[in-house]
Amino acid sequence: MSSPGKIDNKTTLDAASWMFNVVTSVGIIIVNKALMATYGFSFATTLTGLHFATTSLLTFILKRLGYIQDSRLPFLDILKFVIFANFSIVGMNVSLMWNSVGFYQIAKLSMIPVSCFLEVVFDKVQYSRDTKLAILLVLLGVGVCTITDVSVNIKGFVAAIVAVWSTALQQYYVHHLQRKYSLGSFNLLGHTAPVQAASLLLVGPFSDYWLTGKRVDTYGYTFVSSTFLILSCSIAVGTNLSQFICIGRFTAVTFQVLGHMKTILVLTLGFIFFGKEGLNVQVVIGMIIAILGMIWYGNASSKPGGKERRNFSSTSSKALKHAGSESSDPDEKV
Repeated sequence: MSSPGKIDNKTTLDAASWMFNVVTSVGIIIVNKALMATYGFSFATTLTGLHFATTSLLTFILKRLGYIQDSRLPFLDILKFVIFANFSIVGMNVSLMWNSVGFYQIAKLSMIPVSCFLEVVFDKVQYSRDTKLAILLVLLGVGVCTITDVSVNIKGFVAAIVAVWSTALQQYYVHHLQRKYSLGSFNLLGHTAPVQAASLLLVGPFSDYWLTGKRVDTYGYTFVSSTFLILSCSIAVGTNLSQFICIGRFTAVTFQVLGHMKTILVLTLGFIFFGKEGLNVQVVIGMIIAILGMIWYGNASSKPGGKERRNFSSTSSKALKHAGSESSDPDEKV
């Protein structure tokens, strides 16, 4: 049994990890919005490639300085991860272009059920009734906040399916690789970021030209836009690292559920900085529902049986318990 001191320390680290992710994620949204909307740098895929190039440079420097230990990750696993991640990035951009904003938000919300499905199938995770209901409440609340017009077309629907499944697989794979190879967040980034940066910088200019009709090499760089570009890449290092830390410490499902806290925060900051346009009774009700769902999820998933990984030996363990032996609990808390 864990001591109270260890539990308190874990809770503190979990909270710090999550705040790190929230701050960097909201920060990069604000900077990228200024970079794209104000200064016209609409090359999202290329920008993501630059983000991973900056992350690769930092991990290389830290490794040379001895702050990151050598580790091993088979190239086939790196390749699978990069394929999932790149399809996620391009798929999300295409989905946003081909779908209405409402259907795009519905697609993003569907990542939680897909992530649950992956954990149930591959990790044999079982959810309690309260945990499932809490997830549904979060989905309902965020849906009420963000979904307005909804229109569907065939190519947009296909793009959304590719985006949702590739994103869910990429986030599941982050947790899986860290657990399988005992990798830290920086170790995993050190293996995957260079390959992802190279592939995105190769494909990005063509993808962005297809999506926007503009070429990144003809963009008129200014001192201010270049400053925002450097700031975006710098914050992205923290965003990438914090995502790996959070998924490693929690799971992809928990990361998705708590991730909607950032949606609520962005809406709230938009109201504070840009006035009351877009804030109405529907949005406020949705925020309240989503926050209640997040609180319920945190409470339900932390209880015994709220979210557990079933071992194949559970049947024999239970039989031994009935016989009076002191076997260990077959359910592993996740």
